[in-house]
Order: sequence, then C-alpha cells, then structure tokens
Amino acid sequence: MKNNRYKILVLSDLKDSTNSILKSSVSLAKMINGDVAFFHVKKATDVVENDSQLSAIRTINKLHTKTRSQIQYLIDAISKDYDIKISNNHAFGNVKNEITDYLQVNKPDIVVIGKRKSHPFNFTGDNITDFIIKNHDGAIMIASDENTFEPNKVFSLGLLNNIEKSINIEFAESLISHSTKPLKSFKIGKQPNVLNESEKSIENKTVEYVFEQTDNAINNLFKYLSKNNVDLLCLNRENEKNYMNTTKIDINQIINKMNISLLIARN
Repeated sequence: MKNNRYKILVLSDLKDSTNSILKSSVSLAKMINGDVAFFHVKKATDVVENDSQLSAIRTINKLHTKTRSQIQYLIDAISKDYDIKISNNHAFGNVKNEITDYLQVNKPDIVVIGKRKSHPFNFTGDNITDFIIKNHDGAIMIASDENTFEPNKVFSLGLLNNIEKSINIEFAESLISHSTKPLKSFKIGKQPNVLNESEKSIENKTVEYVFEQTDNAINNLFKYLSKNNVDLLCLNRENEKNYMNTTKIDINQIINKMNISLLIARN
C-alpha cells in the first residue's frame, strides 16, 4: 500500500447523475485514503457555433463563469455533507485531447466515469468509456447512478472471476476491510461438468457463486448481484489466464448489463 494518498479523478459531463457519481467517488476516497479531483470537459463546438470572434470570446467567458459556479455548487454540497475537500477544473475544447492532457499532467491513480442509461459509452458525445479503458493504465470505476454507495454507510464488495489475492489493485486490502463479510465471489466457468451453479465458503471469508458458461451467464450473474445487494463489482481489466477453469469476461458486456458500480483493475 502506498504511503501517500491515492488520486481519484472524476470525469463528468455535468448531467443529472453527477451528484450520485460524486457520492460514490467520495465513498471510495474515504475507504482507501484518497483525494478527489473533479474535471469537466465540453466540446468547443458546443460552446460557440457561428459567432464572430468577439462574440465567441464573450460567450466563452460567460460560459466559463456559469460552469465554474455550477461545479462549485455541486462540490460544495458534497464537501459539506461528507467533510471532504474536492478540487475542480473544467475546459472547453477537444474532449479526448483535454482528458489526455489532464491524465498526463496529473497522473491519477483511479479515474471515475458515469454510466449513461441510454448510451453507456457516451460522454459529451464521445466514446469516452472505451477511450479511458484503452488509455488509462490505472484503476477505473464506472459509477452507477441507479445504485450509489454512499460514504460512511454499509458497503458490499463483489469479486468477478478472481480470488482475493489476484485482484490487481493496490488498495484491494482497504476495500476488503471496509466491505461486509463474507465477501461475494462470482465465477463463470468454462467446463459445465466441473463448474455448475453453486455456493461454497472459502476459509469462512468468501461466499463463492459459480455459474456455467451459457448465453444466460451474465443475466444470472446480474440476478445474484442484485439478490446479494453488491454495491461494487471488482474485476481485472484483462485476464488472459483462466483461474480455476474460469473463463475470460468481456468487459463491455459487463458494463452494458450491470446497473451497479464496477471497479476495473489496472493493467
């Protein structure tokens, strides 16, 4: 575990889900000893269209002031309620370029993005979820706006196709220490004659649910996650190895299906 605090970056499009995403980010920060930074990017073409240069400058200046106030209002409420300082910044320009520059300069340990209901990969019109997964080597949390886990409240962690020691996250121990016990471990198996839907205890610390690899495996997983009130599902980003006859999981399929927050481990 690192001695200094983890840096958590919240990327937001300032939609209605921003408040719940911030709450989940603050909850994560309190569990792992982290600092939260908030960053909003808007496309330059969404700011000005056919204005003259002078008019465009005035429009941009007004929008900077309005955006700054909007962000501060959101952050102040969360900071007051949960006694945490949240830094913030915003930019107008090419969304992916602005995010890339921010990542390179600030080097966050964890990036938090929200999941849109209708278009889970869209962030201000761009395929940002996929972009972040490909370009950020650290952990990524895709925060659900439907099932927020709030700071200082009971928290339940689930593990997907992992045993406790294989989670590729530095702060795994902190997460586990804050989670309700026993932990919930979910596995999707390749060999139906070896792994069927079952439940067992590992050293009385983990309850394991194993599913046969079928077309309905993800749907069955979703039902069990809901049944067990899991707040955060943790999975490795790319798992080329198969542990205990488990099968590699398509992260995009998980993102599309799940309505809880996901924590995708670092490369």
